[in-house]
Amino acid sequence: MSPDRIARIGREMQAACPGFDAASFTAQVTADLPRLELKARIARTAEGLHQHLPATGPAALNTLLRSLPATPEAAGAESDFGLYIYAPHSAYVAAHHLHPEHLDQAFDALATITPYFSAEDAVRAFLTTYPERTLAAAATWATAADHRVRRLASEALRPHLPWSVGTGLPVDTSLPLLDVLYADSSRFVTRSVANHLRDIARTQPELVLETLTRWHTEGRATATELAFITREALKARLKDGWAAAYTILGYDPQAAVSVSPLRLPRTEHRLGDTLVFEADLTAPTDTPVHVMYVLTRTDPGARTREKVAHLGRAVLRAGLPLRVDKSHALKPTGTAALAPGSYHLALQVNGRRHPPALFRITDRPV
Repeated sequence: MSPDRIARIGREMQAACPGFDAASFTAQVTADLPRLELKARIARTAEGLHQHLPATGPAALNTLLRSLPATPEAAGAESDFGLYIYAPHSAYVAAHHLHPEHLDQAFDALATITPYFSAEDAVRAFLTTYPERTLAAAATWATAADHRVRRLASEALRPHLPWSVGTGLPVDTSLPLLDVLYADSSRFVTRSVANHLRDIARTQPELVLETLTRWHTEGRATATELAFITREALKARLKDGWAAAYTILGYDPQAAVSVSPLRLPRTEHRLGDTLVFEADLTAPTDTPVHVMYVLTRTDPGARTREKVAHLGRAVLRAGLPLRVDKSHALKPTGTAALAPGSYHLALQVNGRRHPPALFRITDRPV
């Protein structure tokens, strides 16, 4: 949140309710922003809404909904996620309308707000407090006309929703909802389904595999979309080389694929350089291949942490070599720390690792 966004919320609220003191709301909330992190800013803005609304309960919630522009597009939304400026609105619902006698109104409000900014984080408060009624609400969202509301049914119930609290429910609780949503016509929805399955696969990969296998036999989803869901749901397991994940996607982990030694123009690098490599793949028969590459630090005593990244998918034609190549920036990221030292670089084809090449990062950049 920023001062300009707080001021806009104040103006929209005052337009819907003349008794809302936009100037006071803006001044008080803005004064607290510099000392707060992201989620705390959302919570502080939501609390400011509560403090300045001249009504409480259902009347206050109706005022909040009236303050929304006519459509997300009219508000300026350019994607299905909506606009961050409306994150405090669903946070306000979670903080101040968690009452059993008004749950249906609160659920309706979250469904109304989510096209303006996805409301899955706010749903968690209801899910942990009133799980059965929230699951029932999610079942209605799953059949809504608006794809952004349908997506909420999956996203809000994810076992490991980023930046949110856990649900305390069994990780397979939402499978009946996913059975409804996986054949959805919207990629916004099916991506959430895939992410939801990937959460489940952290602890129950066999259940995910069983679910995907069942979906493949039902024939409700297009082959392209179901392949997308399967790849995304099993992404971590593909990186691990789990044979079953490759098999369901049509790749033979035991295929007779020959991989040439990796070719590196340089084996000495500094942080910030680009690692360039290539290799040739061949097979005696036409063979689908799913290729990844793996970077592993090998210095004695160093913490071993692999970075596994996607390289490509293709079909090897019988006897014809296929060249694969990559330019990889040697820069630290949030998921892969890099430091001077010795490294292995290996190709992983259909889940099978092939002999590595060696390279070194010699020093840090000046």
